[in-house]
Amino acid sequence: MCKSSLHPFLVALPKCEHHMHLEGSLSPNLLFILAQRNDIGLPSSEDDPAFASPDALLERYAHFTSLDDFLHYYFIGMSTLVTARDFEELAWEYFKQAHSDGVVHAEVFFDPQAHTARGVEYKTVLDGFLRGCRRAESTFGMSTKLILCFLRHLPVSEAVLTFGEARRDLEAGVLAGIGLDSSENGFPPRGWQAIYKEAKDLKINRTAHAGEEGPVEYIREAVEKLDVERIDHGIRLAEDGDLMREVAKRRIMVTLCPLSNVRLQCVERVAELPIRKFLDAGVPFSVNSDDPAYFGGYILDNYCAVQEAFSLTLQEWSTVAATSIAQSWCEESRKSAMLSQLKEVLEAHTSKELR
Repeated sequence: MCKSSLHPFLVALPKCEHHMHLEGSLSPNLLFILAQRNDIGLPSSEDDPAFASPDALLERYAHFTSLDDFLHYYFIGMSTLVTARDFEELAWEYFKQAHSDGVVHAEVFFDPQAHTARGVEYKTVLDGFLRGCRRAESTFGMSTKLILCFLRHLPVSEAVLTFGEARRDLEAGVLAGIGLDSSENGFPPRGWQAIYKEAKDLKINRTAHAGEEGPVEYIREAVEKLDVERIDHGIRLAEDGDLMREVAKRRIMVTLCPLSNVRLQCVERVAELPIRKFLDAGVPFSVNSDDPAYFGGYILDNYCAVQEAFSLTLQEWSTVAATSIAQSWCEESRKSAMLSQLKEVLEAHTSKELR
């Protein structure tokens, strides 16, 4: 909880999440439960003391040294996911917290290659996550979308196979779009240009992680070579004024993840992020949780961290929220409903300020 007088407003804001990896909501408690259920061997506590208990593992998460250090634990966690039931429970764990934080629309990533490489069928992964999405929609009234991500540390040829397997679901709208994630340095976006061109030709939505640990040139490649509609992380964008102006002009949304950037030591403090520069330059952005079970905070925690660092005004937060709604990959009728919610919240809190 932030100490700002705007905290009640931040709680009440109808939030859209655009950058959250479902596998990144795997809490240590659920990880240990799934490992036991599926007879998955975890590293011994002698080899890695973090696996002595869920609490020890959670404590280790507070000391990541880099993106790759985090990914080491991330992929160990994934190994415990085997059945559709596992994937549904994982999604449900996220959606419960998201609803509590005021999320009304969630567009969430998943990494099928990380599972098919272990012998888990794509259909098993998708069916489980879809059941979690439907459960959230019926229970909480939120809207949900799934975005399929390619793992950039794996050969592009494997991404081609994954794209082929998922193509029918992408064209049918079962999946909302494609993304590109995992280790960034040494894996420039241009390698996936052919896949992204085909996706654009099929009118499939496109996003990609760029400019998290990698250089600003990776953002330019994502924009120019992949023709993305969003940039995930994108914190290096402010280093290139011309590119930043182009992103603002084209209304390419940047999906920021403040607490993640600090936990992975991309920046030392949230205050170092280019949020004020983005606001001044008209760069559309949303605030998100990334891998909340690993990075110490869900979406409201990230909103609070931004407020503590930048002291945004009620109107600036309203702009962020409205942008998040407008840039979502959902139906116009759903956007209109969320904008009406935002208007009600804004009017209620504006009237309180005037009293």
